[in-house]
Amino acid sequence: MIDDFLYGTAGHAGATAEVEAVVRAAAAAEIMPRYRQLAAHEIVEKSGPHDLVTAADRLAEEHLTAALTRLLPGSVVVGEEAVHADPAVYDALAGDAPVWIVDPVDGTRQFVHGQPGFCTLVALARHGEVYASWTYAPVLDEMAVAVRGRGATLNGTTVRSGSPAPGAVLKVAMSHPDYTTDAQKRALLGLRTEGIDARACGSAGLEYLAVACGAQDAVAFNWELAWDHAAGLLLVTEAGGTQSTLSGVPYRITGGNDLPFTAARDEATAGRILRALRTGLEGSAPDAG
Repeated sequence: MIDDFLYGTAGHAGATAEVEAVVRAAAAAEIMPRYRQLAAHEIVEKSGPHDLVTAADRLAEEHLTAALTRLLPGSVVVGEEAVHADPAVYDALAGDAPVWIVDPVDGTRQFVHGQPGFCTLVALARHGEVYASWTYAPVLDEMAVAVRGRGATLNGTTVRSGSPAPGAVLKVAMSHPDYTTDAQKRALLGLRTEGIDARACGSAGLEYLAVACGAQDAVAFNWELAWDHAAGLLLVTEAGGTQSTLSGVPYRITGGNDLPFTAARDEATAGRILRALRTGLEGSAPDAG
């Protein structure tokens, strides 16, 4: 079902370009008209001052939900705002139906502050496997698409993650330690070591895109909500990179992951990040090598 939809059948082209058009249309209709134009009543705190939702988030998710389920009859949507309203929606990730995983505005804090570093994330999955993803940064005019087994592109051009130069300091974006458990804080602080230049992340989707393009070496995150990670993890792996949780097994969109986890340009880089995280968790000085 998903293969026919993505790759096409005899006489019918695949639908990846149609999904791209849907994502662009949602951003044009619901997000960009509110960019730097948000009224105070259009911004609401969810769990706290760092967890915001805007009218653009809600309306873009509604737009995407209607359009994507029309494109693929029988599919369902797991969106950030729908799950906030009804946590049981998240259970569809483990169900039989194809699932669109949607983050309408990834980087809402940046969006609220009128900064360009936000994007719309869409991924298509079934039975816990991600088959395709779309990462769209409308202000930056960047559209990244990944299809399982068929590579990754940015604005139509193939991207490859490559590898860091030998001996180079690794550039890593990580979860802010202030928003973690004590154990996760220790693990992430393991990245504060020689040979690793770690900073707090912005939009997760754009951080993944930077890794896929080789502009950044790795990410390390301590939260596992699928809408933040499904699109980007496929993008990185299809660009030649890799990903792993702290226990050495891949991240699962259905949850229950050993956190933090990393996505990196290559296996050697991922290994260095995981060693630093584990050493930080143990409470001793990380090994930079």
